[in-house]
Amino acid sequence: MIAKMDKKALLDRAERHIFSTGIGDGASSLCRLNMRYGLAKFHVVQEKYGLKPDATFISAPDETITRNKVRWNAGVGYGGKISWGDGKQRLVILDVMPNACGTYVGWLQEVPQIMEIIERINVLQKEERTINGVKVEFDFGTGNHFIGIFKVEKTAEAEFPDYAFVIHCGAPELRTDTTKAPGLYLHKSESLKSMAERVETPFGPCHVLVDNEAVTYFNFCKYAKSFAEKRRYLAAKEAFGEHETIVNVVHQGLANYNEAILGCNLTQNSPKGIFPMTLRADLPAYLLKEGLTFDDQTLEILGFLERAENLGVIDRLRNTSMLPHGGGYALPAVLNVLDVIETATIRYFMLQTIHGGQMLVSDFRELEFAYRGLEVLKKTLKLGTKIVAKLLPVYMLKM
Repeated sequence: MIAKMDKKALLDRAERHIFSTGIGDGASSLCRLNMRYGLAKFHVVQEKYGLKPDATFISAPDETITRNKVRWNAGVGYGGKISWGDGKQRLVILDVMPNACGTYVGWLQEVPQIMEIIERINVLQKEERTINGVKVEFDFGTGNHFIGIFKVEKTAEAEFPDYAFVIHCGAPELRTDTTKAPGLYLHKSESLKSMAERVETPFGPCHVLVDNEAVTYFNFCKYAKSFAEKRRYLAAKEAFGEHETIVNVVHQGLANYNEAILGCNLTQNSPKGIFPMTLRADLPAYLLKEGLTFDDQTLEILGFLERAENLGVIDRLRNTSMLPHGGGYALPAVLNVLDVIETATIRYFMLQTIHGGQMLVSDFRELEFAYRGLEVLKKTLKLGTKIVAKLLPVYMLKM
């Protein structure tokens, strides 16, 4: 079957397995175009191991590019859930690069002095702390990781304390080989490389783990999730002292053997059913509940129902309830995506700019980027989510 399908047919099949709720800007369009290549590869992998080629990408409204070059070149976008099985098949696709990044939110009765917090964090970053024998290296100045303090705007939903804080960070200590090998990232872990199988596809290699190796890695991902949660709690306790935890949740990792979440929250993962959505530093953050749930009425409105039924993935959508974890990246200079040009080793995207010119780009780290704002929140609310609390920024820390 694989030999009979040319590259265009493989990409067309992959495109039919994308279920997008994005806002349709340039970054959203790029995400979907790139995911065609990732899903096309995953379908080839599924066929190699005797499985139905039905890998899907179900996006949240913040679908966007990833600025991680390795993940992007593997054909993977950001802001949704990728599935390649029923969750029980011992087949893990490493190209999605799970890393246990997540968000912690806590209540505060009053705002600490900013210098007090800075001093506490400086002490925390200088002292040697370990979790389960692994040295912790805090990274509040890396990428989009931050600590934010907010004033809570009261709502009719519930009474909350006056202030809250948000910590966004992951577990970079576990991406390479550590005392808890194999490590999360293939390109940074020699032990993981030795475990992986390389599957050749028309769109480049795909790296997978099967059987016992899949079990070993998934167990390590569960350990990484626990480590990252403890790491966020440690930072919260040291920075703010005693407080009430609202949520401590991973928004980037493996949900099971056959599903990865990349920049979205699965709403069944929080006992309180409340999730944060952080936008830009100059805009409020929000606590949301009742995620985007794909019941038949919603699927019909979105135009997904018939296609999902025909592809045999309707239950995968019905069992998904998600929320965006943030606004996602925007590309201010990009008006539209005109074409995708492939060479033997590189995939280029022809972009139309807001000034009327064109750009040919393969590495999106080279482009100016920003963070989206209220447009993603509006789309999320339109799809049925409710705001529990509005968090007004007091100050943000990048250290």
